[in-house]
Amino acid sequence: MPGRPLLTGYRFSVYTRAARIAFAEKGVGFDYQEYDPFAEGAEGPPHPFGRVPVLRHGRFEVYETAAITAYIDAAFDGPALMPADVEAMARAVQVIGIVDAYAYWPLVRQVYSHAVFRPAMGEPASDAVLVEGLAAAPRMLAAFEAVAAEGLVLGAAFGRADCHLAPMIAAFASAPQGAEMLAEYPALSTWWRRIAARDSLRQTARPLPNGAAGR
Repeated sequence: MPGRPLLTGYRFSVYTRAARIAFAEKGVGFDYQEYDPFAEGAEGPPHPFGRVPVLRHGRFEVYETAAITAYIDAAFDGPALMPADVEAMARAVQVIGIVDAYAYWPLVRQVYSHAVFRPAMGEPASDAVLVEGLAAAPRMLAAFEAVAAEGLVLGAAFGRADCHLAPMIAAFASAPQGAEMLAEYPALSTWWRRIAARDSLRQTARPLPNGAAGR
């Protein structure tokens, strides 16, 4: 049996947090290696596109967060993170797809980055980019609202869809404009209030230092 898994990630990455949430929900310990994909001249992790996270477990390496959370769910004991019901399973995969293809850029790279992250880091922020993200966000939130209201996932048992969406909403809602907008979606807001108090969300709220042992 392989030893402890090694997660390579970026401390501020919502995708790294998604993998950490999956580990926490499964109750699996792991080692952590920090890599900043935005640092100039940084030597990349074993990822052909120089991104994070990357998971190594024994001789096996896998990248892309959806693949990593699928591996964590299947490789380790603990509560299943993907529903057995075929409709709920399809809906969970749909949520993950929306997060990756559509929601990440406006919610995180535009709203969170320019309303919260860049000002906190003393980096220049753009009001124009922020406004663009806020204009795009309702379409994403409406899609998640429909899923949460349906009740197959995002309101049922905690699973991989929650692992992927939670860090995005946490980042988005940390901006005052994002929190105000989120409140307009009752089912999604109810989902967020409920899972924000979970141990896995609390445990992953703070970044891990390089070389840390995670849980």
